[in-house]
Amino acid sequence: MKLDRAALDAHPLPPVVDGDKESKGRIMVIAGSRAVPGAALLTATAAMRAGAGKLKIATVESVAANVGAAMPEAMVVGLSEMDLDGDAIVAGPGMSSEEDCARIAEELLASDARIALDAALLHALKPPKVARSSLPVLLPHARELASMLDCDEAAIERDPIGCGRRAAERFRSVVLVKGVTSHIVCPEGQVWTYEGGVPGLGVSGSGDVLAGIVGGLLARGAQPLNALLWAVWLHGEAGAALATKVGPIGFLAREIADEIPGLLPR
Repeated sequence: MKLDRAALDAHPLPPVVDGDKESKGRIMVIAGSRAVPGAALLTATAAMRAGAGKLKIATVESVAANVGAAMPEAMVVGLSEMDLDGDAIVAGPGMSSEEDCARIAEELLASDARIALDAALLHALKPPKVARSSLPVLLPHARELASMLDCDEAAIERDPIGCGRRAAERFRSVVLVKGVTSHIVCPEGQVWTYEGGVPGLGVSGSGDVLAGIVGGLLARGAQPLNALLWAVWLHGEAGAALATKVGPIGFLAREIADEIPGLLPR
């Protein structure tokens, strides 16, 4: 199926509600490392631009204070103080494999929160032992998906949809197979394809922004599939808007999130 406005209309987001920050959902971002602290900021900013109401960031202790100063909207804690207390959690952007990703992934899968997992956490992911009330959202590129399926990257490139279906079934998750053409795959085998991206989206930090959009929509109460469909479309349309304003390439990942509020349904 094609991911377009008709598909989005069939998978709506929760309505915008009046109320305090709690009414718009609590998002927890587990992201960043000493080498890439900015990943936490990109992810968190995108989550808030997607409409989440209350933000908490867990990152490596060596950069937590600086992240807090750069993101005054957030409560920021070190990973050692992490408490999984969000309505939704997005985890993995910018993390290194040294951050005990296997333990974090296991704890997240055992939690009741809606979750989106990216980057380093995908390499450490194991199939869930029990069914969750909410399907995880997984956001692999080809190399990460190959790691999840114990195959080579060439197999992903030959059959991205088939590999996406295998991953969705194996991990009981909604899976995005990233690429110039992206595919959203459900455990039951349904597939939506998005071809609306622009060259400028292929830039450092773009995936962190996408993960944050997913997390923000999950925090607002969107079902996992709906959140992922909308996030992929919003990310692509934000890129298209920037390509018109700035040029086909040369815009920054941090600018993508600023386009999201104007694209969200009222």
